[in-house]
Amino acid sequence: MSTFQIDTATSRANPTPAPMKRLTVPAIRAAKGKQPLVMLTAYTIRMAQILDPHCDMLLVGDSLGQVLYGLPSSLPVSLDMMIAHGAAVVRGSYHSLVVVDMPFGSYEESPEQAFRSASRVLKETGAAAIKLEGGEAMAETIAFLSARGIPVIGHVGLTPQAVNALGGYGARGRSQEEYAKLIGDAKAVSEAGAFALVVEGVVEPLAVEMTRAIDIPTIGIGGSADCDGQVLVIDDMLGMFDRVPRFVKKYAQLATQIDAAVAEYAEDVRARRFPTAEQTYQPKA
Repeated sequence: MSTFQIDTATSRANPTPAPMKRLTVPAIRAAKGKQPLVMLTAYTIRMAQILDPHCDMLLVGDSLGQVLYGLPSSLPVSLDMMIAHGAAVVRGSYHSLVVVDMPFGSYEESPEQAFRSASRVLKETGAAAIKLEGGEAMAETIAFLSARGIPVIGHVGLTPQAVNALGGYGARGRSQEEYAKLIGDAKAVSEAGAFALVVEGVVEPLAVEMTRAIDIPTIGIGGSADCDGQVLVIDDMLGMFDRVPRFVKKYAQLATQIDAAVAEYAEDVRARRFPTAEQTYQPKA
């Protein structure tokens, strides 16, 4: 049950929080090998309010490109889009550590470019950390950001921003060469100063070995239950889409429920059963 109460007399977007202490980067890092970390994506204030009591981290993922905007991939997502949604999620949460994805093209050019983009994200959203994709090639950038006070979560394995180079969204680590490279990527990201690592779409033995090989938490998405935590796209796990990746478990079927509710509403409107006296304003006696 949500610990937030909405003051409907003023605005749906102004929650009154129950007392909570927001989790910190050191607390997340210290969770390695202890209680598994719970992470979900969030893009809006209301969803953040609902998820916050149950999660350790909320990820404002660049998956919003597909989920919210209907884009063919995450590549067209802009820094402005990430900042707008990141600020909303921060406003709607009081407990979870909020992480914002760095969109494609906002950090790859140089550590300096990454710092400019990441510092803007933290200043304009209030989030605690950023996430960026890439292994050994991004180690210098991760070290540069970490040394300058910007907490970083790494992301290796299936990296959606590199979908064109990878040739699709298939699982990674099936060949010995790629398996070894990804182990090296995980170690490089950890040694560069990232405080956690998302491991996406890799064969399970690789996810397990990565988790044992590095001293920061691994957050699996299509990895293994043996990772130090798990993350899913919220709309996928709530059943908002018929087609989802293999690694998704649907914990609800909200699309079906919404369809039924809207169908009932449409019937009531057309039959003039809505609104009734309960939903209209009558003259005072």
